[in-house]
Amino acid sequence: MPAFAAAGADLRFVASSGGASAVHLGKALGFQHATTDVEEVLHDAGTKLVVVSTRHDSHADYVVRALKAGKHVFVEKPLAMTTEQIERIEGAVAKAPGLLVMVGFNRRFAPHVVKLKQLLAQTSGPVAMTMTVNAGAIPKTHWTQDREAGGGRLVGEGCHFIDLLRHIAGAPIAAHHAVCMDTPERDTWTTHLTFDNGSVGAIQYFANGHKALAKERLEVFAGGRVLQLDNFRELTGHGWPGLKGQSLWRQDKGQGACAAAVLEAIKRGGAWPIPLEELLEVARTTLALDAQLAGSGSAGGRSEAGAA
Repeated sequence: MPAFAAAGADLRFVASSGGASAVHLGKALGFQHATTDVEEVLHDAGTKLVVVSTRHDSHADYVVRALKAGKHVFVEKPLAMTTEQIERIEGAVAKAPGLLVMVGFNRRFAPHVVKLKQLLAQTSGPVAMTMTVNAGAIPKTHWTQDREAGGGRLVGEGCHFIDLLRHIAGAPIAAHHAVCMDTPERDTWTTHLTFDNGSVGAIQYFANGHKALAKERLEVFAGGRVLQLDNFRELTGHGWPGLKGQSLWRQDKGQGACAAAVLEAIKRGGAWPIPLEELLEVARTTLALDAQLAGSGSAGGRSEAGAA
């Protein structure tokens, strides 16, 4: 919400299941109204955009309800937790021309990722990518680990990195493969992705590391050159003339730019910040990879995945 406020949004309603928490959040962030009735938000004539930041299992339902009510929707990841939910959303979008659906894949909009994409535009041919996530441990009792409420960490957070590699590759995902460490939590895993343009990528999501290590590191190999993005604070290059490295005073994962892009798309119309077909593709790929991990044990498995 601070990102939307900073981007110039007029914050009208905040809704939560607990009235006290809604009032507290509303006052803290500058909302005009607080409520426990979602229908009051969905049918408010002055509300143009509904932001869904609830638990994962409710995302798809709120997206569909908001579209039916004639509202644009920004939903935190994941978009959906089942293929049936994805199909419901796809159908609701088809019946709501002119309305926008956006998933909070903010890393695409991080300043260093924007610069990285600009640099890659100077090269030709496929790229190879490695994303390492020092995710840290979360108790198995935490709601995000619950298969029904949170979907587990691949569905709940891994989709961020699938989307990021899809964005950098600039081509649909052609095939995917996943393996995980055989632990009760099943939240240390590796996925391999291949793309229609020949690019390849690996996501290494580890819950068994140490917090002293930075959480996220991305490396991109392209045309005899390498780009390294360290925790969304420092971008360095090898083989890039004139690029000596770019550092930020503080980490920027693109939340502000993401919110601004949504508001601009609603105001100006035209293309979505992330095309619908890519949002659906990432959602389907995420669920397919999660099914591999759930159904194949530590041995993993291979599945072909066409563009959504």
